[in-house]
Amino acid sequence: MNHPAPIWHTFCNCPGKLRHGALHKNNEKVSLMDNATSLPAGAATAPAAEKTTASRLKSIFSGSIGNMVEWYDWYVYAAFSLYFAKAFFPAGDSTAQLLNTAAIFAVGFLMRPIGGWLMGLYADRKGRKAALMASVLLMCAGSLVIALTPGYETIGVAAPILLVIARLLQGLSVGGEYGTSATYLSEMASKERRGFFSSFQYVTLISGQLIALAVLIVLQQTLTTEQLYAWGWRVPFVIGALCAVVALYLRRGMEETASFTKKEKAKESLMRTLLRHPKELMTVVGLTMGGTLAFYTYTTYMQKYLVNTVGMSISDSTTISAATLFLFMCLQPVIGGLSDKIGRRPILIAFGVLGTLFTVPILSTLHTIQTWWGAFFLIMAALIIVSGYTSINAVVKAELFPTEIRALGVGLPYALTVSIFGGTAEYVALWFKSAGMESGFYWYVTACIACSLLVYATMKDTKQHSRITTE
Repeated sequence: MNHPAPIWHTFCNCPGKLRHGALHKNNEKVSLMDNATSLPAGAATAPAAEKTTASRLKSIFSGSIGNMVEWYDWYVYAAFSLYFAKAFFPAGDSTAQLLNTAAIFAVGFLMRPIGGWLMGLYADRKGRKAALMASVLLMCAGSLVIALTPGYETIGVAAPILLVIARLLQGLSVGGEYGTSATYLSEMASKERRGFFSSFQYVTLISGQLIALAVLIVLQQTLTTEQLYAWGWRVPFVIGALCAVVALYLRRGMEETASFTKKEKAKESLMRTLLRHPKELMTVVGLTMGGTLAFYTYTTYMQKYLVNTVGMSISDSTTISAATLFLFMCLQPVIGGLSDKIGRRPILIAFGVLGTLFTVPILSTLHTIQTWWGAFFLIMAALIIVSGYTSINAVVKAELFPTEIRALGVGLPYALTVSIFGGTAEYVALWFKSAGMESGFYWYVTACIACSLLVYATMKDTKQHSRITTE
């Protein structure tokens, strides 16, 4: 019976000889390690098995659930601020209390660029999975602090200080979450379905906001108004902290993207590499400016707008917000999938044109609306327009940058822009209202969308010019 020659025998019969970890050939000593590193990227190891649709879906689901929890925790603040404003600030004018909570909401956004920077660096160095797990931990900590902090009457000025600290932690978390999750979903998706799969970032983002509103509705139905003001508002923050633990467990099972595992080792600092792409950085800023302002206007701020300006009850405004957000969420994969067919640029241009033309008419009409259904249809019309931005903005940004700086390139300029325009939307709107010039805010939103439209009209379609190379 013939037996195959041992593997050492094969080496010994090579033209060269193996000695002490080195290959001798033609009297030239070549280190095996050096030989490995000289091979093309990915050739030193066995090629990774091609990802199936099932494996892609599993990883996208795990990542998306975590994203949903993150944004639930982020939006719970906005959804319940009407109730906890009195707990953290001294008694006085309710508008002043809302302004204070809105200011702290904006402060949270100030941390988002730092989160985008730190988590982007971490994601591009250590992996998308590691960064996504870290962001969940930070969000959990922030929610716990808000849930457990005593009110102003108990600990005085320490109450709003702790609220600010908690919001800073959450801002750091969300700042890192966006860029990393946008990168992860875009890299994990197949080339022909990249728009569809990446749209689930906003599906889960909106679902997080929707769940926050659903929790609010349930608590409004089960607790008295006095109970909500006294302690009921703490319940959703406890829920958020517990869900973050579950999300952390799920993210442990995520696969790392092939783009990251196959990338070459960085030859210089990531920030230096990033600065070599000024056009891409400015494109992210430009395409984000109008979209993020419109998004926060019609989602976060709208609940307060319906109460303070239109004169609706808190319960009615919450129900309208929940109904419109649900339909808005369902639109995201539809338009994301459409971008895989016709490209990203036409959809962005459609948002820019419609947003520029109809923002003032929609908000002006909404100002005077008297019926529940009238408010619903107007807000829904606005959100259909905004879907042209939200459904594909993640994949567009990810497709702009090379693998080694993708999470940083997406996260940092996006977070800066959101902090300046999206995070301040509510505060700017309330400022215009307090100054007796509420319509000025409508024109401000319009001007920002028009600026973004200029970027959409002049940029290349990233579907045809994508920097994501993994199929």
